[in-house]
Amino acid sequence: MVRHALILCLLAVFALPALAAEDWKKTAKEGDFVARDFAFASGETLPELRLHYTTLGKPKRDRNGRIINAIMILHGTGGSGEQFFRPQFADLLFRKGGLLDPAKYYIILPDGIGHGKSSKPSDGLRAKFPQYDYADMVAAQRGLLTKGLGVEHLNLILGTSMGCMHAFMWGEAHPDFTDALAPFACLPVEIAGRNRMWRKLVNDAITTDPDWKGGDYQEQPARALRTAASLLLTVGAAPLPLQLSHPTRQATDPMVEQRMAQYLGTLDANDFLYQVSASRTYDPSPDLEKIKARVLWINSADDFINPPELGVAEREAKRLANGRFVLIPASEKTQGHGSHTWAALWEDELRALLADAK
Repeated sequence: MVRHALILCLLAVFALPALAAEDWKKTAKEGDFVARDFAFASGETLPELRLHYTTLGKPKRDRNGRIINAIMILHGTGGSGEQFFRPQFADLLFRKGGLLDPAKYYIILPDGIGHGKSSKPSDGLRAKFPQYDYADMVAAQRGLLTKGLGVEHLNLILGTSMGCMHAFMWGEAHPDFTDALAPFACLPVEIAGRNRMWRKLVNDAITTDPDWKGGDYQEQPARALRTAASLLLTVGAAPLPLQLSHPTRQATDPMVEQRMAQYLGTLDANDFLYQVSASRTYDPSPDLEKIKARVLWINSADDFINPPELGVAEREAKRLANGRFVLIPASEKTQGHGSHTWAALWEDELRALLADAK
């Protein structure tokens, strides 16, 4: 079922006061799950694969000892579980009485392979790190849940961008593992066209920069990272809010310089190369009918990476037995591809999903 979301009363929602961190952060716990002799789809192995995670809340168990209140939230390319602590997400959803209140749910926020505090090339192996893909990332997430945390079933998997793609893969590979899927900001088809183009440009910029040195650089290859940062800044931009907030050249140029400096201060060439390359084998389109969970799939109309004019979402949504696609109209309140993390835009839709999945 395809329908457009009419976003009402956004001014009131966005005006919610920021909550004290202790209202939800006080239950946060960090940990590391170590998978021994982890086998990658490429045939490579690691003696120890570390998957870092953060949890909020406490597990609740039924009379048989099974955890019954777990949800998992999956981040995007280059991100980590910590990104969901941003006010526009956490202060609305994790607050006391909020839709994902840690007093009710056991919330699991993994750092994917190659991201955050999980095992990644910059730990020391550099370009000798195994060439992981999304299937490896999903397999590691499942190991964390079942072997590390004792979770055999989830109430919800919510994924943004790359996490959105992982959510579709989860629904196909493990159709009985979760009651509901909330994939936000992606398409369940092979990455091609413009989406593949910017990824290839990033990869080529890094691997053809002489300063990359096959991954054995002592200093970051600045030219490659400048290209990568420029592309990131462009593909993540929301046209209308950006035009309204930066209506002149004098306003825009300093913003660009500031954002570029932020990217260049955090990017590692090998890590980012691997993160972008991991999408190379992604294509859940042949098996969408295998998904049993209820699905709330949301994209925004101003998403440069997943533009609605492709018509992919309308076509593929019809193949979801229990799925619903929502396209958020572009407005001064949407955030382009990043709308996936602004909970005020889609909280009511997620509330309906959770109610239906009970």
